[in-house]
Amino acid sequence: MTQKTEATLPATTIQSASWLPLVVILLAQIQMAFNVNALPVSIGPIVEELDIPATSVGTALVFYSLFVAAFVLVGAKIGKIFGERRVFQAMALAHGAAMAMMALSPSASVMNLAQALAGLAAAALVPTLVVLIAANYHDRQQAQALGILAGTPAISGAMAFFIAGLLGTLLSWRLSFGILSVLSILVFFLSFRLTPIPRQAGIQIDLVGALLAAVAIMMISLGFNNLNAWGIILAKPAAPFALLGLSPAPFMIILGIVLGQGFFMWSHRRAAAQKTPLLALEVLDSPEERSNIMAFLVIGALGPAVNFLIPLYIQIVQNRSSLQTAVTVIPYTLSIAAAAMLIVRLFERLTPRQIAAAGFVIVGTGLALLAFTIRNEWSTPAVIFSLIMVGLGEGALLTLLFNVMVSASPKELAGDVGALRGVANNLSTALGTAFAGVAAVALLSLFITSGIAQSGLPASLVAQVNLDEVNFVTNDQLESVLSTTTATPDQVVQAVGINEVARLQALKAAFFILAAISLLALVPAMGLPNYVPGEVLPAKPTPPKSRRGRPKTARAARRS
Repeated sequence: MTQKTEATLPATTIQSASWLPLVVILLAQIQMAFNVNALPVSIGPIVEELDIPATSVGTALVFYSLFVAAFVLVGAKIGKIFGERRVFQAMALAHGAAMAMMALSPSASVMNLAQALAGLAAAALVPTLVVLIAANYHDRQQAQALGILAGTPAISGAMAFFIAGLLGTLLSWRLSFGILSVLSILVFFLSFRLTPIPRQAGIQIDLVGALLAAVAIMMISLGFNNLNAWGIILAKPAAPFALLGLSPAPFMIILGIVLGQGFFMWSHRRAAAQKTPLLALEVLDSPEERSNIMAFLVIGALGPAVNFLIPLYIQIVQNRSSLQTAVTVIPYTLSIAAAAMLIVRLFERLTPRQIAAAGFVIVGTGLALLAFTIRNEWSTPAVIFSLIMVGLGEGALLTLLFNVMVSASPKELAGDVGALRGVANNLSTALGTAFAGVAAVALLSLFITSGIAQSGLPASLVAQVNLDEVNFVTNDQLESVLSTTTATPDQVVQAVGINEVARLQALKAAFFILAAISLLALVPAMGLPNYVPGEVLPAKPTPPKSRRGRPKTARAARRS
């Protein structure tokens, strides 16, 4: 940018509005976020009752995030066609119905279907949240509302870890999802207190753009999620097909990226032809906005990766209960919520660039400390302090980047901003969860193979174990597998020791990798606006002409 512009983050509030609409909006956000957080904390009980691998729970989470990300752009248009309040009401109930199906799931396939349906409902629900906030709040109050909305998933996470952990340990994991179906009915009745938003005439859904976006997101997400099962390079037996012996997973990722580029090319073509694209390109038409969305994708992926690794390790590796997991993770989730809500106070003192850079450094430092301090024990003060550091940086970044995204676009594009946030948030959740699983299992396999090579275990015994299917298992599960082989008691003890060391090394290495990614995010963070509210240069005396011959908007003129 060649000049400082109007405040990216609002500075003052002219008149305070009632917070009741925000309460209703937050309840819907809690309904969605509780589901996402209840899944990982319920890994142990779900695995035990449904007799499925631990990674299947991660797959269900990916299904949810996949469908939200793939169809949220269409969901934003549906909100405009039918009116955001109507869509808000209908989709809250639809999401609740999916949660009832989740509570009654008899198998992994039904669980995946329930999460897919919940994702479709959330795809239409998510954009309405931003539109309703933009319609009810302005200036500093809007920034506060967005900060609270950004921090609500963390609060929901703390609630989910405690409630789902308690219910999963004492009663049944199914009750956690049954509660959400009841909450959806409450949200529906309270939603009549929201101000109705009229339909927008003449809105048409770009079907070609919708198809390109949905397929691109699905290819990328499925490719990442199946790198372990199908193979990172060479195809494994579980792969649905092979391309000259190569795994289809990386090819799906490449195809998804190509189709994503095709979506933007198609959208530019529609805009040039005076037709409405699926996503208003104005929400990504400046370097600052593009840097902002890249930074949002990174922090949006790091959080789910941490959320997946911690319960996986505590419940599967340490064989502890869901409630113990909840107690361990609550300080992390509360620190996210606190930072997300309080960082607004710094918006008038520090620039977005400064806050973002500090946030990524704090997250990276916290993750690196985790890698150094983890010793098979999650209750040590050093580990808790490291998790709190990660949470503080994550919460601050979520609110900051969300506010920059909203305030950089006019109010009439709030639905598109909400849709873009939904795509970024849920795609990054799917990718973060998938990447954490891929990295952890790949590292585990590497360390186990190395440990076996140095152990002196006989090749005849190693041949009886399928090392191509290495995964995180408890000591009891490993001993059960070894009981079917010719392993002697001493060899079983040795193998369990190798697995324990490999699990810890894999976890530490995974956190180091996440720390490095956080520090790499300083690159897009440096592209964020570098001014605070109130730093405004005089406007240009004559607005320049656009390519269509009309005067540019103030926003467009500032970017010329």
